[in-house]
Amino acid sequence: MKIAEFLDEGAVSCQLKATSKDDVIRELVGLLVTTGLLKEKDVPKIVRILLDREALGSTGIGQGVAIPHGKADCVSRLVGAIGISAHGLNFDSLDGEATHIFFLLIAPPDSAGPHLKALARISRLLKERQFRESLIAAKDEKTLVRILRDEDQRYR
Repeated sequence: MKIAEFLDEGAVSCQLKATSKDDVIRELVGLLVTTGLLKEKDVPKIVRILLDREALGSTGIGQGVAIPHGKADCVSRLVGAIGISAHGLNFDSLDGEATHIFFLLIAPPDSAGPHLKALARISRLLKERQFRESLIAAKDEKTLVRILRDEDQRYR
């Protein structure tokens, strides 16, 4: 599964304003609303689903990366957003380090396959330190999308 299959180019921010875990989740969900992938009325429900998932264990996987994710009946397909925090923030990551790269995923309740494939794809790509650094250094959203696409094409 390629990132382009679930990431809308409008759901990208290279300058997140959030300073807390809750706020970054709300900001990323807001990107999905802006693109029309989520309805404003579903925001509280989605945020609750994502925060409930975080309560089970942080999706901050370490090395400056978090992949908050959940399943909700208000989406008909897997959707995603990405945000970058240049300064980083505390996301209760497994390694205790600040988190800079946030990939948000929301899947329909019955889509375990695509959801797991997307998580695996993101995790695999973000293992590369240079790739992570290039995402954090992106000056604008267009550059961020290009970097993602280029890396996505390099790996099958």
